[in-house]
Amino acid sequence: MVKVTSMHVTKLTRHAVLAAMTASLLSGCAYLDRLKNVGQPPPLSVVDNPTTRPGYKPVQMPMPAAQPASYNPNSLWRNGSRAFFKDQRAHQVGDILTVKVNITDKAIIDNETKRSRDSKNDSNIDSFFAKPKVPILNTPAPTPVFKSDSAISTDGKGSVNRSEALVTNVAAVVTQVLPNGNLVIEGKQEIRVNFEIRELIVAGIVRPEDIESDNTIESTKIAQARIAYGGHGQITDMQQPRYGQQVLDVLLPF
Repeated sequence: MVKVTSMHVTKLTRHAVLAAMTASLLSGCAYLDRLKNVGQPPPLSVVDNPTTRPGYKPVQMPMPAAQPASYNPNSLWRNGSRAFFKDQRAHQVGDILTVKVNITDKAIIDNETKRSRDSKNDSNIDSFFAKPKVPILNTPAPTPVFKSDSAISTDGKGSVNRSEALVTNVAAVVTQVLPNGNLVIEGKQEIRVNFEIRELIVAGIVRPEDIESDNTIESTKIAQARIAYGGHGQITDMQQPRYGQQVLDVLLPF
């Protein structure tokens, strides 16, 4: 049994107050920024270099051994070339390609499991060495010696009904070329309609062979794909709980 004293309650209250004050200070800057934009549409973010953002880390993946390029003398064809003329598809850092995002995911799962077991045991003594009474117990036969009754029943149900659809295009920039030739891409698109900004972010690793002749690639062919679709603005603010409520949801144990 755990005994809670007034000292423990005081410490918990102090920690809760400090956490609430810290959250208020951190959100203070956000409030100031929002006050500056009262009556104004949310500003678009500047176009910048993804590799210069805080927290950016180059991608490291398992790579095969490097193979030297070979050339055939007196031949216009170079081994490993994907076209006779210069390939216009993205192949180096800074090149741009179009990602065709087509996500149509639908899943319907319905499971039901039932288990039931009923067990009964009953043991009587009709006679004990032809005597009407059982020795020691001195009780007439038949005498119940062992009797048990048990019942177990389990009924479990589960269902999933999910449907997602996202169809759009976004241009991405090659930020890194891996040693095996694969390309690391990242693209961001912002659309402002009235006082709401919608953001689409696409990132991942693609093979040059999967890039089509029109310099486009399907989102399903992106390895380690990271696709985010959301936004911010007045409508999003109304759909989110206030900061104080979010802090209380984290701190309150009930």
